[in-house]
Amino acid sequence: MGDDFAKTLFHPFEAGLLDMPGGQARALFLNAAPDFRPPRGFGAAIAAVQDFRPAFLALKAAGHAVEPQPQGEGYDLALVLVGRHRGQNELWIAEALERVRPGGRVVVAGGKTDGIASLAKRLSVLAPVEDRASKHHGVVFWLRRGDDAPAACRALRQANPQTTLEGGFRTAPGLFSHERADAGSKLLADSLPAGLKGAAADFGAGWGYLSVRLAALAPDLAAIDLYEAGFCACEAARANMAALAPGVEARVVWCDLIAEPVGRRYDVVVMNPPFHQGRAAEPAIGEGMIRAASKALKPGGRLFLVANRPLPYEAVLQRHFSRHGETCRDARFKVLWAVR
Repeated sequence: MGDDFAKTLFHPFEAGLLDMPGGQARALFLNAAPDFRPPRGFGAAIAAVQDFRPAFLALKAAGHAVEPQPQGEGYDLALVLVGRHRGQNELWIAEALERVRPGGRVVVAGGKTDGIASLAKRLSVLAPVEDRASKHHGVVFWLRRGDDAPAACRALRQANPQTTLEGGFRTAPGLFSHERADAGSKLLADSLPAGLKGAAADFGAGWGYLSVRLAALAPDLAAIDLYEAGFCACEAARANMAALAPGVEARVVWCDLIAEPVGRRYDVVVMNPPFHQGRAAEPAIGEGMIRAASKALKPGGRLFLVANRPLPYEAVLQRHFSRHGETCRDARFKVLWAVR
């Protein structure tokens, strides 16, 4: 979701392939890039939508009108910047088609390595794609909301339904490990000690797998707070906690743990920190979450985390905790512990 593909998205307007929308037009921008710059003469008021908290905060700081989920309908134009998950991309396009007015246009762009060409081919079977272009290492295509739009939207949604996993967990396309519980999270949950008490937090909670497992293992916990940067993941986590751990006081917080402070203090923190931003490995994300856990834990509080074996988290644990160690490992993951 970089600046180049946002440039690809606006290329048809800049190149004269599409007319610039006027000042009275309304545009919806799904998966808006924090650094997007409409071309000169693009007059539409843009309602940005961004689920990922760091990008949401960046858009807000830049002065854009932004929400974590789409609001309203009757837009003259919808812009969609696709990501790496095909199902999520198809659901965004369905959302865009449903929220533009009849005759309104939907413009979709993304990287060539993110499957944008196959997405255009798939969509063209359901609704006519007017045209396409290549620019800035990406592809952009566009279509209008016609009489075939309702059937196209139904087909896209039916192809990408919510999923019910073993144990009753509900997930959806686009969420991390939405088709099965992550193997690292399972290893961590299986190795947590019994008898944990007090207040607990799950940092990077995703759709709630670790928190539900923690609630079952430690019934004496007073409460579990789930911190997650993805808004849709927060919604899934809230539903899973209510359905699968109904006796636990749970609070779900949409939060960027690297940039936003945690206002409460905990006896226990569990985490399976992400270590990728897009395709690039970013161990600094996990390191930042470990620092956040150190600040959030009470003296004597315990951190339990799982990580890919090569990730060098032991050094940051050494700096921010009184003691630390390793519980177990398998061929891919290691489970680490630390005491504040």
